[in-house]
Amino acid sequence: MDYKLLAKQIIRGVGGSQNVSKVWHCATRLRFKLVDEQKADTTVLESLDGVVTVVQSAGQYQVVIGNSVAKVFEEIVQLDTKFEGNTSDQAANSNEEKQSLINRLLAFVSSVFTPFLGALAASGILKGLLILAANFNVLSETDGAYQIWSASSDAIFYFLPLFIGFTAAKQLKVNQFVAVTIAAALIYPNLITRMAEAQSLDFFGLPIQSATYSASVIPILLAIWLLSFIEPLFDKFFPESVRNIFTPLLSIMLMVPLTLLVVGPIGNSVSSVLATVLGSVYSFSPMIAGLILGATHQVIVIFGVHWALITLMINNIAEFGQDPWLPIVCIAVFAQAGSALGVFMKTKDKKLKSIAGSAFITAIFSITEPAIYGVNLKLKRPMYFALLASGIGGAIAGFGQVQASTFTFPGILAIPTYLGNGFGFEVVGLIVGLCGATLLTYLFGVKNTTDNEEKLSYDLIHETPIEGKKIELKQVNDPAFSSGAMGKGFAVIPTEELIKAPFAGTVSAVFPTKHAIGLTTESGVELLIHIGINTVQLAGEYFDSLVSQGQKVDPGQPLIHFDNEKIQAAGYDTTVIFVITNSSKFENLKIDIQHEQPIQIV
Repeated sequence: MDYKLLAKQIIRGVGGSQNVSKVWHCATRLRFKLVDEQKADTTVLESLDGVVTVVQSAGQYQVVIGNSVAKVFEEIVQLDTKFEGNTSDQAANSNEEKQSLINRLLAFVSSVFTPFLGALAASGILKGLLILAANFNVLSETDGAYQIWSASSDAIFYFLPLFIGFTAAKQLKVNQFVAVTIAAALIYPNLITRMAEAQSLDFFGLPIQSATYSASVIPILLAIWLLSFIEPLFDKFFPESVRNIFTPLLSIMLMVPLTLLVVGPIGNSVSSVLATVLGSVYSFSPMIAGLILGATHQVIVIFGVHWALITLMINNIAEFGQDPWLPIVCIAVFAQAGSALGVFMKTKDKKLKSIAGSAFITAIFSITEPAIYGVNLKLKRPMYFALLASGIGGAIAGFGQVQASTFTFPGILAIPTYLGNGFGFEVVGLIVGLCGATLLTYLFGVKNTTDNEEKLSYDLIHETPIEGKKIELKQVNDPAFSSGAMGKGFAVIPTEELIKAPFAGTVSAVFPTKHAIGLTTESGVELLIHIGINTVQLAGEYFDSLVSQGQKVDPGQPLIHFDNEKIQAAGYDTTVIFVITNSSKFENLKIDIQHEQPIQIV
């Protein structure tokens, strides 16, 4: 895949770089904050080779790429270095004013956690593997290797406030190193030891509440949010010559005690309340809680609000050392993988089979977006069956009251973190989710059409070949085409001078006069692109062929350039004609010039 080309197409599709306030990425998605979402062309973006789908949720315009998202993001940054951070404050603020408070909060939470999710997930998996190694006597807890890897797996959780402080400061546009200093003070060893031993500690007579902030989430988020109001005040007060020293100095001197005295205790109280509320919901009926979350979690993912749940799961681990929701979510992930596997096993379409196969693998390893958007949601029934199977599996895990001992993204590598009481119920739930979704999808979720219908629906017009006014073939001033004798098709009165490949295929013919070209898809669809009426008489003048016969082309690849003005000045009609020359092979071929893709299968 040409990541550079895809990056250019995506930026053009979202309305150009001037329409981008901010862009970052998570495990599978490019996440944009746009100045005006109306300027983005969702239809064009979703048609791009390499884009799974587009989601507008949580105040973000999300382009789902899949596992290659980091490479596409790198190319976007290369296009314009401003994409490494934010654009003008005015544009960003204007955009945020249009969003609801909930959307802004969800966007903030996702952007805070996204940069270190890989390290967080890896640490959780390593912790799970260590549990597995200890249970099977591969390693002892007294072994040096075990202790070193244990420290490696615990480190990011213990120092979590530092990571959150750094990324939150970037999002709130305050000094990141001041933020990390504040976070580090909260987990400074001497302070932790003194508060753990219940020794009295005060700040100029004001008592400091004994608390532990390692592995905490909400206290540091509140502290950096407060810093985003205080730091600008100091910047305005101090002249530029001394601002770089005195603003950080006073920020640290004020924020550390303020966090320990007020912000931290409030944050801990909020954390405790949230954990208690979730615990109460689960305690009321673990089985019903498992059924509801299992059946709805992947729908929550579609709308992008699963970040709130991730934050609460991490908070549960910090508060109680375990979390009951992660094992249920893992079953939902396995169910999405199962539906993708069912599609892979049943479909006869080569492209869909390829997408479903890769989506199954990525879903098993916790990345479900390719399965959701690329396969299950498009076919609908596989999505319904995945939700049904995950609801039943989640109820089983809830009944067994399975707990996760650490946070990691739910997937096959996370299973060791669920070892303990009720683990057998988790295994049964995973089997029900995976196998149930696979079986239901295989039996009832995929309808195989005839080979020609199936292939055509994927092979034709993926990229607009030329901009202009589409007209019916019978309106063309040439009986050879208007009569339909050459085959079914349509025509375009062009407003530009470059013909691009409408689909991936092979150049089957390049005419010496350069006024026409033939393309053939892998499934045998033969398309003739003819520029103008009687323009063969120009003998190639005003035409420039950009490809050769036998060459493979991709959607959007330039084929022919022509000089529209000079051809018209020479007395020729420049209408561009698109004809399927072997139309008779495809009984259900339909031409609809009102449709974005004018060549369709009914």
